[in-house]
Amino acid sequence: MEPVTLTTERLVLRPFEPSDAPAVHAACQEPDIPRWTSVPSPYGVEDAEHFVGTIAPEGWRDDTTYNFAVVSRADSSLVGAMGLVRLGRLHTPERQAELGYWTAKEHRGRGCTVEAGRAVLRWAFRELGVERLEWHAEAGNEGSRAVARRLGFHMEGTLRAHLVRGGTRRDVWIGSLLPSDLAGQPGPSGSRGPDGRDTTPYLPYPG
Repeated sequence: MEPVTLTTERLVLRPFEPSDAPAVHAACQEPDIPRWTSVPSPYGVEDAEHFVGTIAPEGWRDDTTYNFAVVSRADSSLVGAMGLVRLGRLHTPERQAELGYWTAKEHRGRGCTVEAGRAVLRWAFRELGVERLEWHAEAGNEGSRAVARRLGFHMEGTLRAHLVRGGTRRDVWIGSLLPSDLAGQPGPSGSRGPDGRDTTPYLPYPG
């Protein structure tokens, strides 16, 4: 996948660059980010350099993760990170991906993560042909769940003992979003995806 850039009213979502390492390192010193995400703890400068210089570009190249640096259009400051992860089923009949994100502490509470998320959702459904987008978070991550709800994700329940962190199994919340959940997106069946193929028909359980 060739990296892409998305823009919103206040933000630019672009591929990470080596020059982003200091800002990524600074953001990840805030305890909530390593507590609720998979970034290493403690988070060193070398971790940030490895992420922006190796992990992020290799994800685009290998179609495993599409990570965006979320940057303010006003002052080019790093607002956070957002991406599509666990892409192993993107090009299979499941056409599925997962949305992940973190936000720098000083940019929280301003709606930036929701604004960036809406841009990524539209891109995923319209350009990549995603038919089911998932959101996962360790149970208790109320901030992430609030963002997911504002994006329209349907909360589906709790995956018990799904996550191993620090040698302990933990529960995970899961939500999903379908193209038909967003206004102006294709319906659940009978339409065509961006590759010209018919989207997979959806037969909801009536019970």
